[in-house]
Amino acid sequence: MSVGEVAGLIAACALLVLVGLLAYPILKLGKVLDETRLMVKGVSDSSIPLLGEVTETVATTNAQLAKVDTITDNATTVTTNAAALASLFAATAGGPLVKAAAFTYGVRKALGDNQRRDVARRVKDDMKSERKARKRGDL
Repeated sequence: MSVGEVAGLIAACALLVLVGLLAYPILKLGKVLDETRLMVKGVSDSSIPLLGEVTETVATTNAQLAKVDTITDNATTVTTNAAALASLFAATAGGPLVKAAAFTYGVRKALGDNQRRDVARRVKDDMKSERKARKRGDL
């Protein structure tokens, strides 16, 4: 065997060892890629029904929002009608009611003033009679 053949044999053995050392990580990487493929497949299998449920939920929510819009429109109509009714009442009955309220206030005020004057007069008369009685020595 010549030196060239020995060198070729050593190079072939080194290449064999190198291929053997690189084969192990490549096999591990293949297993990791298989696991990743399975995981992605599982995620896609479970997300398809989930997307269907989300679509159904959004459709139901839109239907409920349409009902809420109808209720809101009806509430706006009721509010507008109530405001118009209040304006009509104020325009027709407001003036006479204000006049009646002012009249009753005036009557109450006048009666109250008369009662206060009567009470003040009675108190004054009582005080005078007490002073006269003191002067006479009755008390």
